[in-house]
Amino acid sequence: MTLKPRIEAAIASAIRQGQAQSAPPRLASALDYSVSPGGARIRPTICLSVAMACGDDKPAIADAAATAIELIHCASLVHDDMPCFDNADIRRGKPSVHRAYGEPLALLAGDSLIIMAFEVLARAAEHDPTRAIQLMRILGSSSGMPGGICAGQGWESESEINLSAYHRAKTGALFTAATRMGAAAAGEDPEAWTELGARIGEAFQVADDLRDALYDEATLGKPVNQDEINSRPNAVSELGVRGAIRRLEDILSGAIASIPSCPGEAALCDMVRKTAERLTPVLPAHHPA
Repeated sequence: MTLKPRIEAAIASAIRQGQAQSAPPRLASALDYSVSPGGARIRPTICLSVAMACGDDKPAIADAAATAIELIHCASLVHDDMPCFDNADIRRGKPSVHRAYGEPLALLAGDSLIIMAFEVLARAAEHDPTRAIQLMRILGSSSGMPGGICAGQGWESESEINLSAYHRAKTGALFTAATRMGAAAAGEDPEAWTELGARIGEAFQVADDLRDALYDEATLGKPVNQDEINSRPNAVSELGVRGAIRRLEDILSGAIASIPSCPGEAALCDMVRKTAERLTPVLPAHHPA
C-alpha cells in the first residue's frame, strides 16, 4: 500500500492551518507553492515506513513526525534556491519560490514552514507528550547547529570544507531524523535506527552528485552542474562516475543490513530496495563514464 495519500493529507492539513483566518494572501499562497508538487516525499515515506515497521500504535504522532520532516525539507529548498545561496531559477520543474513570489516572500515562506513543522509536533503532543517532545528534540538537532542542515549550508561559506561533516549535515541529517523520528513516533528507541538513516542519507548524497553531473535541467527539474559551478566537493569528482555508482550500491547494501530486528523488517527491507532503485541513476547513452 502506498503511503503517498497519507503523507499528502497530513501535509495539506498543516498548510491549511497556516492559511487560516486573516493570513496574508500571497504568503499563504507561497506556502502551498513551496510544498507542491511534492516530488517523491522520500523523507516522510522513510519516517512512516519505520513507524509502521515498529507497530505504528499512534498514527497521529507518526503523521506529525513525517509532516514536520517534509516541511523542514521544503523550507530548506526554498532558502537554498535564493540568490544568496544557489540563485536557482527552477525547482521541481517550475519557477523557484523567489522567482514566483519575490525574495521577501520566499524568505518568509521558508521561515514559516520551519515554524509550522514544530507547531505540528506541538499539536501532536495531545496524543503523547513524551513522544512529541522527543520528536521536537530530534528535529531540532537535525535542522540547526552544530550538525543539522543549517550547519550543512554553513559549510559552503568556509574556505576549507570538512567533506564528511558537510555531507552528514547537508543531506544526511534529515534522513537520520526520518528513521529516528519514525521509531520514536512508535515508542521505540531512536538510537537503534540512526545507522539506517545515515546510510540512506549518504546514498542520497552520492546519487544527487551523480544526477547533477549526468542529467540535464529538463530531466532533473532544477539547474545542473551546480557542484562544478560552485566548486563543491562531490562523489563524482572524487571517484568518477563508475566509482560513484559502485559506492552508491555498497552504501545501500549496508543500509539493508543495518535495519534493526522489528515486526515489519521484511516490508522495510523492501522499501529500502525500492528507494535504491529510485536513487540509482541510469547512465545517459552518450555518457562515457
